[in-house]
Amino acid sequence: MDFMQFSMYIFLFLFLTGLIFLVLISILIYVVNTPYPIINRHEEEKSFNDPKTKSKLRFPSIDDSPSVNLSVIVPAYNEEERLPTMLDETIEFLEERIKHYSSYKYEIIIVSDGSTDRTVEVANQYIEKYTTDKVRCLNLIKNRGKGGAVCLGVQSSRGCTILFADADGASKFEDLQKLELALKEIATYDPIMESNKIANNQALVIGSRAHLEKESLAKRSIFRNVLMYGFHFLVWLFTVKGIKDTQCGFKLFTRKSARICFRSLHVNRWAFDVELLYIAQTLNIPIAEVPVRWTEIEGSKVTPIISWIQMGCDLGLIWLKYAIGAWKIKGDKSD
Repeated sequence: MDFMQFSMYIFLFLFLTGLIFLVLISILIYVVNTPYPIINRHEEEKSFNDPKTKSKLRFPSIDDSPSVNLSVIVPAYNEEERLPTMLDETIEFLEERIKHYSSYKYEIIIVSDGSTDRTVEVANQYIEKYTTDKVRCLNLIKNRGKGGAVCLGVQSSRGCTILFADADGASKFEDLQKLELALKEIATYDPIMESNKIANNQALVIGSRAHLEKESLAKRSIFRNVLMYGFHFLVWLFTVKGIKDTQCGFKLFTRKSARICFRSLHVNRWAFDVELLYIAQTLNIPIAEVPVRWTEIEGSKVTPIISWIQMGCDLGLIWLKYAIGAWKIKGDKSD
């Protein structure tokens, strides 16, 4: 081992030690008393606009019986430029599926998370073209964070299976087939042909970019790689074990699993994925991790240093709040 490699390992060790210390100090100073209420729908978030009739229609509830095969939840904060490409790819795939399975039904719920650009207008264009039966927009006046946006979308969905997918289109939507195949294996039912049966099973499948890590390491700076390894270490230390990629924005739930996991969700920022997986592992819900194709798209809302520090603090918060019993995992009301 030469001096440069030795120096890099020393720097990595010191950085990780400092990061852990920072998280623990942050917890001791203010995180214990940080109010993180469970995300519930407000009255103004229970309806959506129908551009054709100029009327407001009421969203259903995750507690209702499902009426479509698949719900796609798309959190969007100022995504007027990237959203159309993602929606075009998604709708093209799902409309092609209907040609092969005439009874198949889907919905896309675009959750505008306090957007100040034309995100809602873009969503309304798709609603006018495909109707509110297939595309709906949940317009949040106040920014809730990605976790809050996804949670509110899930709580308003009709699907037997529920997928949340990022608005940037970084994941190839047709890789949904890979997730559905894995879901079929662990839930024992076909999510396309037997969706009503699979809705009552507990299982989730997460897309993973772990197989692309070597290529990503070569493209990123040393500092960003150190941050990434530091985050992975904290995830393993405080919360989730055995998952290589917790943050990929492409996750498929059975309706029952979504209802249970999102009912107990507290974190509404970037680390919400980790809490979801922590809840699922605590409840012994079967989890499968499937490699998916992924392309980095310009315009990310993640600020490298600030967002990573927030994530680190949230990880410590998740561990501590559940450890001391301040947060509890709620059971399913239907059981």
